Amino acid sequence: MNPSRIAERLAQVKQRIAAAARSCDRDPNAVRLIAVSKTRPVSDILEAHAAGQHAFGENYLQDALPKIEALQEYPLEWHFIGRIQSNKTRDIASHFHWVHTLSSAKHARRLSDQRPVELAPLQVCIQVNISGEASKSGTTPEAAGALAEVIAGLPRLALRGLMTMPPADSTEAQQRQIFSALRHLLEDLNRTGLSMDSLSMGMSNDMQAAICEGATMVRIGTAIFGPRQ
Repeated sequence: MNPSRIAERLAQVKQRIAAAARSCDRDPNAVRLIAVSKTRPVSDILEAHAAGQHAFGENYLQDALPKIEALQEYPLEWHFIGRIQSNKTRDIASHFHWVHTLSSAKHARRLSDQRPVELAPLQVCIQVNISGEASKSGTTPEAAGALAEVIAGLPRLALRGLMTMPPADSTEAQQRQIFSALRHLLEDLNRTGLSMDSLSMGMSNDMQAAICEGATMVRIGTAIFGPRQ
């Protein structure tokens, strides 16, 4: 993609986020943009960074690590948003600032044990499979509380919130229902003594619904970088 096109699309996405927030009486500054750079080259990330983007999301560890290394001199924030595998937790713990897809106590303990002591605690969100899709990862809403308690007790993790994805073919009304359920789950868990402040929900095709239901982070790839290569 033409580099100037990335900057143009990034500006358009920020405008969409601001408009969505204002439409439901929210502060646009309360919604963080995570640019999903999976499959994208270093040059695309640099163009987005030059246009003011700081946080980037990666799904595939083997694709992400060379980019993180190549860009280590830049003040970027890396978010892991892919499926976690036990043999990948050490690299995730060592190279990322955030993990959005934590859904097992086993992986939580590994990430905490393997987080380098010289780094700040790893910021994590629990992935919740609100819609119950068999094809999606994530804990059930009923099991989220027990997992949250485990994570909250681990010294090298900081439990920040919850994440979910609605089915790809869902209507806006269905999207809002799923995002609303996640927000209410976070509120219910916080009433037990937790202090989560983040809702990672909303992508290129459903950010409007997510923002109006309380998203604090939206994960946008296609609308910034164009169709996946």
